[in-house]
Amino acid sequence: MDVSLAVWALTIVGLCALIAADFFIGGRKPHEVSIKEAGIWTIVWMVLAGLFGLGLLLFAGGQPAGEFFAGYITEKSLSVDNLFVFVLIMARFAVPPVHQQRVLMMGVLIALVLRAIFIAAGAAIIANFSWVFYVFGAFLIWTAWKLIEDARTEEHDEEYQENRLLKAVEKRFPSTDRYHGTKLFVTENGKRLMTPMLIVILAIGTTDLLFALDSIPAIFGLTQDPYIVFTANAFALMGLRQLYFLIGGLLKKLVHLSYGLSVILGFIGVKLLLHALHESGFHVPEISVPLSLGVICAVLVVTTITSLYASRKQERAEGAEKQDIDV
Repeated sequence: MDVSLAVWALTIVGLCALIAADFFIGGRKPHEVSIKEAGIWTIVWMVLAGLFGLGLLLFAGGQPAGEFFAGYITEKSLSVDNLFVFVLIMARFAVPPVHQQRVLMMGVLIALVLRAIFIAAGAAIIANFSWVFYVFGAFLIWTAWKLIEDARTEEHDEEYQENRLLKAVEKRFPSTDRYHGTKLFVTENGKRLMTPMLIVILAIGTTDLLFALDSIPAIFGLTQDPYIVFTANAFALMGLRQLYFLIGGLLKKLVHLSYGLSVILGFIGVKLLLHALHESGFHVPEISVPLSLGVICAVLVVTTITSLYASRKQERAEGAEKQDIDV
């Protein structure tokens, strides 16, 4: 899809306006986010993504619209897996509930900027080196297998471990031992110090960047259009803050999510390898966008149903065991 600089500029301005509206309406004043508020904003962001996809359908055709919806759903499902780590980060830094939405908002903005850089780099590499599809495909298949192994060892229950960048920042720049509202820096005894608020924001932003190592190749497996890749990532990320508060309590019930995501990443990895072989001159079938969208949606629906069923079954078993102990 040929996108002019003017359309790029209008899109970025529009996204910035939506982010500003989100901040001034729901995030300007620190407060604990209710389920109702989170639900309303989650629906708003999903509707906006749907309207954007319909706009692509009307002005660019079915192919770009299908690629956007497939990319958006994939990125959204992968971002849910990020929430497990976000919960651990919030607990690790003991973030007060009243400040959690500000932390997530700033962290997501950092992640969006860093992902934009990743997307630009990925698009440039793909445009010049078609063999990179082999690398992306193999990497996604390996990531899919790694997700299955992590699910078996219940890695989500482990404590959060800071990445090297965050450790370097904490080591080089002194910080306070308590929060000072939403301030990122304070001055104590004539010395300028970071607050835990800045540290946890950096933790959210840089951790999401690590997740982008598999999500960016995944969406490039569905479309090679940088405009669609960027907008799908943007809409998926911008609703992540509200999704955190909406399904935070349900995350532990999605016990099969990692298996579902592994199937999706493995499927896209195979799609990339077939595309790479096709680009190399081999006569192999390619997976269409409608088929990709159908497989992704079907896997997510099945994963959610089986997860809720398994969680309910486990709760009943634990309840029965507790009754036996009481007796």
